[in-house]
Amino acid sequence: MQFTSEQRLDDGILEREFTLGEIPGILWTPASASAPAPLILVGHPGGLHMMYPRLVARARHAAAQGYAAATIELPGSGDRPRSAAAEQARADLRRALEAGEPVNDEIVDRLVLPLVEKAVPEWRTTLDALLSLPEIGGPVGYSGGVIAIGLRLAVVEPRISAALLFAGSFVPRTMFEEARQVTIPLQVLLQWDDEGNDRQLALDLFDAFGSKEKTLHANMGGHTGVPQFEGDAGNRFFARHLK
Repeated sequence: MQFTSEQRLDDGILEREFTLGEIPGILWTPASASAPAPLILVGHPGGLHMMYPRLVARARHAAAQGYAAATIELPGSGDRPRSAAAEQARADLRRALEAGEPVNDEIVDRLVLPLVEKAVPEWRTTLDALLSLPEIGGPVGYSGGVIAIGLRLAVVEPRISAALLFAGSFVPRTMFEEARQVTIPLQVLLQWDDEGNDRQLALDLFDAFGSKEKTLHANMGGHTGVPQFEGDAGNRFFARHLK
């Protein structure tokens, strides 16, 4: 892990950009910490620069509770190389949504499965590097992002103790069997009128999760209309499980 820049935000949080091989990322650490800080991995669906205002807001929320927060650029996003197959799948998805047509499983599989296969190992490699830093300790939580990535991480990464998932992206039905293998505590956020999400699929996925502790927060509104109080609800969730 190579840090490429750093700055102090106005609330004292240290923000450092880094690269790990070809993976760009950002790490935020609290202004003052007497011991290694617990870590929240901040997922997102787009490029770091495009998503930065929302990412730093979530990092500030985490730091206020004493957590470090980190995020990475997804494969095929930002300045990372594009995949022709993924771009075609994304265009097919957009075309179906604009036409008001059902999004079939074949499009979802082409778009999401390759992303999960690439992104999850990158998250795990990043976690290795982050936990080697003296200022970062366990436990680890995962928050937001493409829900299929969070689902896979919850199954394969034993260092993640709890996950707050955003039901705002399509999930291949082939991954529902994996959902039954999830056992960590979950809090799932669903925007009831999300124009780019299949509500019934999101409800079916929640039902499939095998966790004994799982909570669904459903709010009225579209994809970008998440109520501010959900940030506080997320902090309370992690406070219970990242001890």
